[in-house]
Amino acid sequence: MSNRQVKPKTEGWTQKKDESGKPLLQFAEPKRGKPPLHLADIEPADRGATVKDLGIEAFRAKQLATHYFTHYTSDPEKMTDLPKAGREELVGKVLPRVLTEVKRLQTDDGKTIKFLWRLFDGALVESVLMRYTNRITLCISSQAGCGMNCPFCATGQAGLVRNMSAGEIVDQIVRANEIIAAGGLGKSKHEDERVNNIVFMGMGEPLANYNKVMSAIRTMVEPQPNGLGMSARNITVSTVGLVPGILKLADEDLPLTFALSLHAPDDELRDDLIPVNS
Repeated sequence: MSNRQVKPKTEGWTQKKDESGKPLLQFAEPKRGKPPLHLADIEPADRGATVKDLGIEAFRAKQLATHYFTHYTSDPEKMTDLPKAGREELVGKVLPRVLTEVKRLQTDDGKTIKFLWRLFDGALVESVLMRYTNRITLCISSQAGCGMNCPFCATGQAGLVRNMSAGEIVDQIVRANEIIAAGGLGKSKHEDERVNNIVFMGMGEPLANYNKVMSAIRTMVEPQPNGLGMSARNITVSTVGLVPGILKLADEDLPLTFALSLHAPDDELRDDLIPVNS
């Protein structure tokens, strides 16, 4: 077997570079305004006080959390345990619509759905829902765009639009669970079937939005009704190799699954393919 290094085809690739010809990396997000505060942005212990500051009785936080994290809904009409008068306004303050579905593509067998979502400021992100024999996986985004500038990646070439909030990250899962419950991924095998496997392999570099990603993950693993009650081992964080983020992740008290995208057998080639490598 020859040990000659084979270079990948790079025709048609473009890459943003500075004046010296070095690939540009973008970590600071452009200022675009903050997404509306969402229940999933708030730590469970702080929710009562936060909703009280919004003029809502503190005990309503637990009711709203139950509807959202257990029944996968933010529809006021389904929350009959809330007072009818002012219900829509109350729910809108705590569970604002942070994702608007723009487009949905589904495979012929109905086992995979790709979603295009619009965020509050018009930014677009994607997620992909996939049914396998023994699990339902959701591939989620953590940023709108990406600042890692990998030349083979369309998202990387678009640049970083902004980081997603914890609420926007979590809402991808809740919306997917809502669709599964409604039969949108085919007939459910079990009444309580839901997403049980998460991969951060959608748009963006998760470790470049570290705090919001970890806040979202803690909500994912928080037992219902305060969170989604998912297994940390079934959550995969993928990175192109942000070393400070990797070290911080290793110190987290969570048994997450970690994936490092290599893309090359040696550092020389990886420098070309993954700018952050150098």
